[in-house]
Formats: sequence, structure tokens, C-alpha cells
Amino acid sequence: MSAQASEIFEIKRDLFATARKAVPGDARQYWVPGRIEVLGKHTDYAGGRSLLCAVERGFALAAAPRSDARVKIRDLRRNETVEFEIAPDLVPTSGRWANYPMTVARRLAINFGGPWCGADIAFASDLPPAAGLSSSSALVTAIFLALSDVNDLPSREHYTLEIRRSEDLAGYLGCIENGQSFGALMGDSGVGTFGGSEDHTAILHAKPAALVQYSFCPVRFEQEIPLPAEHVFVVAFSGVAAEKTGAALEKYNHAARTTATILDLWRRASGRADATLAAAITAMPDAPARIRLMLQEVALRDRFEQFLEESTEVVPAAGAALARGDRAGFGRLVDYSMDLATRLLGNQIPETVLLARAARDLGAVAASAFGAGFGGSVWALIPADAVEGFRARWSGAFHANFPAAAARATFFATGAGPAACRL
Repeated sequence: MSAQASEIFEIKRDLFATARKAVPGDARQYWVPGRIEVLGKHTDYAGGRSLLCAVERGFALAAAPRSDARVKIRDLRRNETVEFEIAPDLVPTSGRWANYPMTVARRLAINFGGPWCGADIAFASDLPPAAGLSSSSALVTAIFLALSDVNDLPSREHYTLEIRRSEDLAGYLGCIENGQSFGALMGDSGVGTFGGSEDHTAILHAKPAALVQYSFCPVRFEQEIPLPAEHVFVVAFSGVAAEKTGAALEKYNHAARTTATILDLWRRASGRADATLAAAITAMPDAPARIRLMLQEVALRDRFEQFLEESTEVVPAAGAALARGDRAGFGRLVDYSMDLATRLLGNQIPETVLLARAARDLGAVAASAFGAGFGGSVWALIPADAVEGFRARWSGAFHANFPAAAARATFFATGAGPAACRL
């Protein structure tokens, strides 16, 4: 167990005890955090880049192997239990949290055959659900880690042929959610969202006290950037749920489909077979200009400009600014990212726009909405010794403008935490 994981275990001892108590037998324990997408709004599934970290909230999970192929999972916060067999014809329950673990089990059965060892699993979480902190991808990752562990998946030939690096696992977990094939590991319907592997990458590869920059399709590490000393994030959940299996599903998928439409137009016009929009942009020096000329619809042009600026300009420039200690420059670039998301991507709501603006007015180094959008949360980077006063003023400003949403909102401080691990 790493020093950082040990610290998380001590802080979350009650959470782990609750999970462990609900599982019979000799249980294995796991920590799986949520994440903050510092920058990289809707870039990963199109091959773009993101700046990421884990939060110090997440899932404490306990799992014990069974003698059959049955999986029994208890969500201790909701006081709900789901049971199913690991099987390729398993039909997940859409619209409920059970969709995620059932989708994992079905995909494993399709990709790796049998025989299967089931598990008794219980989890307790202090992540606010549907808040944009990637609680759904954290649950997918947690269930995968448990089922992979009790079945020793890395010893199976199909696994070792396709999942050769730890980054490959993050890419595969993204494909479990979006339903795409991963190499020779055939896809299925997924959970119903057309997302990427940014969340799983952050969850598996986060570094304490630092941000990590990755590009995607495939997952590629680019750089690690220390956070400014004695600074932390304050996260504000707006009180407006960002439930990707609920009301925001179609809006989220529309943003993904738009990039696919742009890529298809480029392929037909250029005769090329670029795998992602990011690959298309770098295919030749004049590719961005040529793509712009093809896009007749305003919505397509807006989405292209947002992706191009966010992935190729904002993320690397912001990372460079933070690395050289230019906090003011970092803040301006984050403001620009929020502007792009509001004007061109269109995934912001009045509550998240107000939260980001208010945080900056109150002195935050930088502040931005993150995640799928259409609800969710906003992060603010501030000095650690200013947390209590800042949080109270930020919450007060939000309540004054959106009292109904503020009644459901959550404000909490977090450092950049460690990645998922077995304890």
C-alpha cells in the first residue's frame, strides 16, 4: 500500500469499515476515487487531450470471491442490492446504478469467456452522485477491479494480448462504457453514453498533489504538473444533477455525435481514414482550414472551434503556465475554456456559469465547470488557508442567485488525490 493510499485509508476508515462489514468471508478492499477534469471539455472521445486529477472522495469497496458465477452487490448509501450472473446474455437495468456493474460483467463474459468466479461486493461512497465527479466511471472501475482480481484476468491470453500497458486498461474501461470494441475485444451496447476514457484514465493514473495531462484514442501520457504549493480545490456541486443515464443523456450524446459528423465529412472530402477528429486536425498543415470550409452548419462550426481551441491550444498552454508558476496566465486560460464551453459547446447552465464567475470574483486562481455538463459541478483553485472563508462566501453567492438549486448543492475542499488501488 502506498503512503498516499494509507493516508486515504486512515481518513476513510469508517467508510471502509462500513463496506467490509457488509461482505462475508475474507474480503479484499479497494479505493476508487472520483475525478476533476481541470480542462478538456468533451475532448477525449475525439482523440483530444485533458488535464486531470483525482479527488479525495470516492468509493470504498470490499469484495469476497464466491464459489459460483453470481455477483451480489450492495450499495450501502442507497441501501439497495443487485444480483446477477456473469454471462454474455445479461441484460442490464437501464436508468439505474445497477446498469454500470451489470454492463461490466456482461462485457467481461463476452470478451474473456469463462469459467467465472462471482463475488459478494459492498461499497460505500462519499462522492455526490450525478455531480460531474465521475461517480459512474468510478463504479465501473471499482467493479472491474474486483471481478478482475477474483478471476485473475491478467493471466488470460485475450487480456494480455490487448491490455499490455496500464493506459490500455483505462482505454478498455472507456470502451466498456461506450460499447466500442477495444482491439480484438468485441464491444456491445455499453451503458448508453458515447463517452471516452478520460474519467477512467484519471481514476487509474492520477498523481497526488499534481495534475496529469493525457491525450486519447489511444490513451497517451503527456506530462505531470505539480499543483501550486499550499493550494487546493474547492468543488461546488450545483445541485443540478448531471445524470448521463437520465435527462442529460441525449444532450451529452449529441455533443459526441457532432464530432463524429465532422470527422465523417472530413473523411469523405479528403479520402483519408483518420481515426479521430484530433488525428484529422494534424493530418496536414492546412487541415483545420479545410475542415472549416466544409462545415456549413453553425452548430458544426461551433463544435469544431471549441474542440480545436480546447484540445490544441488551451490545455497545453494552461499546463505550461501552471508549470512555470504563472497562476494569472493559468486563470485566464481557464476563463477562456469556460467561455468556449458556454458559447460554442453549449453544455453550461446558468448555475455553473454563475459559480465559475463568482469564484473568480471572490479571488480564486482559476475556476471552471467540468465533466459532461448540462448540470454538475465547478472547481475553484484557492490557497489552502483560505478554504473556510472562501467556501462560505461562494456558497452564499450561489444561494443568493439560485436558492432552489443551492438547497441541493454541496461545497467541499479536496487536494489532488491518489489513484485507485487495492489496499
